[in-house]
Amino acid sequence: MTLKIAYLGPTGTNTETAGLAYLNWLEQQKKVGVLCPYPSITQTLKAVSENQADLAVVPVENSTQGSVTITLDTIWELDHLKITHALILPIHHALISPQSSFDQINTVFSHPQALAQCQHWLEDHLPKAQLVASNSTTEALQRLDKEANIAAIASPRAAQLYNLPILVDNINDYPENKTRFWVLGQESGTGASQISLAFSLPANVPGALMNPLSIFYRRGINLSRIESRPTKRSLGEYLFFIDLEVHDNQESVQSALVELETHTEVLKIFGNYNVLNIE
Repeated sequence: MTLKIAYLGPTGTNTETAGLAYLNWLEQQKKVGVLCPYPSITQTLKAVSENQADLAVVPVENSTQGSVTITLDTIWELDHLKITHALILPIHHALISPQSSFDQINTVFSHPQALAQCQHWLEDHLPKAQLVASNSTTEALQRLDKEANIAAIASPRAAQLYNLPILVDNINDYPENKTRFWVLGQESGTGASQISLAFSLPANVPGALMNPLSIFYRRGINLSRIESRPTKRSLGEYLFFIDLEVHDNQESVQSALVELETHTEVLKIFGNYNVLNIE
C-alpha cells in the first residue's frame, strides 16, 4: 500500500524537504509513500482528520522563533490526530529576487516564520522594505515574475527548483536554525522516547497548574517543553502543551497520565514517538 502524505506546499517548501526525508526513512522500513501538497497547515492536518491522506508533515517548533501556533491550535481542535514521529531539520534561508541590488527592493514576501527568522538581517539590509506574509515560502516565489521591485525568502533548494536567482544566501539571523516537524496520522505508537500531550484545567485558581505538574516531578519525569495557548473561550484561560521524555520510564509515565486525568478538564495525548534527525 502506498501511503499518501500531506504537507504544506507547494513544491520547494522546507516542509516538503522534511517530507522527502521521511519518505527515505519509509523506504528503509520497506514502505512506500507519496507526497501531496496542501495550501495551509490547517488543510494539511484536516486531510488526515478527514481521511484524505494517511499522514501529514507539519512544522511545530523553530529553534529561534519558538512554536508554530497554528499547528498546536489545529491539533487541539481536530480529533484522532496522533504523532508518529518527529523530524529535526536544519533551516537555511535565502533572499531570492531578479533585482541586482537592495535599493531596487521595496517588498519582501515569505511565510511569517521565515520573515521572523530573518528579522535582524532584514532590519540591517532592507529597513525600508515592506514585509508581507504568505502561506508558505514557495508561494512567495510565485510573485517574483508578476511584480517588480520585490524579493522572497525561501530555501536555496526552492530557488533551484524554480530557476530563480539568489541575491543573498544564508540570511537567517542565527546559524543554528532548526525546525521540528511532526508526522501525524490516526494511530499512535508505543514504547518510544517522547510523549506529547495537552490539557485544559477545570478552573483558573491558585495551584491549578501546580497539581498536574507535580505529578511528573514526584516521579522524576522530565518535561522537555511546556507551553500555554489561549482556550479561545475566555481571556485568561489557557491550554497547556507538554512534551515528556519517556526513555526507560514507561511504567511511571503511564501511571502519571492516569493521575493527570483526574486534575484536568480535557486531556489529549497526541502520541508516543521517536525523533529522526535530518542533516
